[in-house]
Amino acid sequence: MNLSTSHIKNPNFKKIAKKIVSEMKRLQVPGVAIGIWHKGKEYAEGFGVTSVEHPLPVTADTLFQTGSISKTFTGTLIMQLVEQGKVDLDAPVRTYIKGFQLSDKRVGKKVTVRQLLTHMGGWVGDYFNDFGNGDDALEKMVKDIVRLPQIHPLGKIWSYNNTGFNIASRIIEIVTGKPYEQAVQEMLFDPLGLEMSFFYPSDLFFTHRFVVGHRKIKDKVQVARPWAIGRASNGVGGVLSTVRDLVKYAQFHMSNGKKNVISGKSLRAMRIPQADAGPRGMMGITWFIRKVGDVTLYAHGGATNGQQAYFFFIPDKEFALAILTNSDDGGIITSGITNYTLDLYFNAKSKLPAPIEKTANELKEYAGRYLIGIECFDLKVKGRHLIYHHIPLGGFPTPDTPPGPAMPRMRFSFYEKDKVIGLDEPYKDALGDFIRDEHGKLQFFRVGGRAHKKIK
Repeated sequence: MNLSTSHIKNPNFKKIAKKIVSEMKRLQVPGVAIGIWHKGKEYAEGFGVTSVEHPLPVTADTLFQTGSISKTFTGTLIMQLVEQGKVDLDAPVRTYIKGFQLSDKRVGKKVTVRQLLTHMGGWVGDYFNDFGNGDDALEKMVKDIVRLPQIHPLGKIWSYNNTGFNIASRIIEIVTGKPYEQAVQEMLFDPLGLEMSFFYPSDLFFTHRFVVGHRKIKDKVQVARPWAIGRASNGVGGVLSTVRDLVKYAQFHMSNGKKNVISGKSLRAMRIPQADAGPRGMMGITWFIRKVGDVTLYAHGGATNGQQAYFFFIPDKEFALAILTNSDDGGIITSGITNYTLDLYFNAKSKLPAPIEKTANELKEYAGRYLIGIECFDLKVKGRHLIYHHIPLGGFPTPDTPPGPAMPRMRFSFYEKDKVIGLDEPYKDALGDFIRDEHGKLQFFRVGGRAHKKIK
């Protein structure tokens, strides 16, 4: 495996590289690439291999699936159309998609473009399907979304919603009169010089080095299949890119814009808080906004089948970082490296809340089964902890995809009333909160970004 760091000269970047290599060995993550841009200088490196079955060295120019980082491209494109006067963020979706329907007819009539881009729709957001590789794939997907049940009131509870971005992508197609992928290519990739960013099913990326995803089954690392997520989800999670292209993209978002693309004013508008995302901080137009010490990050993560990614930038520090991995356990690396980097460069440390003890009797109220879409788990009481028991349901990247392996059992402890912190990987230090109705009855547990409904 390509795990040498001896040739790296920059001291901070070398320390980060050593940390990555150490964590890759501990977690059995096959491949990682990282790119950092700081005050006009770029540092980028790859480690490990593209696949355990057909290994090639990962480099800084190796392609990974960026997953939901793609949503920021969709949001940026929508903001271009807003600037051009072709889209109004506060207009109902029906303004652009005639006859648009959802299972709750009132929500279908009222939901706005802004609510799509800020995860405030409230219906089941984790639904994936494959409608082929034709130009009608996205149109078919949006019509299929009507089946999804409404879980939260429109605009009331922040809960991560992938399908909102299927809808936003379809708006782009209708307004521009072009397939989503063509619109992104012509309006973003080309003018920004993102020459190593692609969408499947284009076969251009096959001519470059790319990774496959991996997962662990009984401690053995295996290739995760299928690889593709389906064309209908390209605006949700379909961008393939390199760490070099992503830090170039970050530089654009920290700039004063570019003529014929989008102004700095519109880019900055994307960073204005729009909704309270609970433990995840604030939500801008597609950007997660959170403070670590005195530093404010604008960030987005991504996950596909066996790949995990994270991307953030700090405009007032002229700093950006992209880290891409080809393992389900890569999220542990992206989180740890983010925290390590912020401490190393800016002496910014995450202040984690201290757990408080509750008796088993106090914990009983929170025990039960929680579900939203394809995510399900039980919370059980053991001693003075809540134990998270993952129940895989399958459904990604298509509804008939069988369940993968369950996550390990994890402990959660309270740190305030109705607020918890994870004690074990992969949710170690993850924050969650319980949400009650107006009468004080416990309704949802929000963890991993989703507000899961208590069903028993």
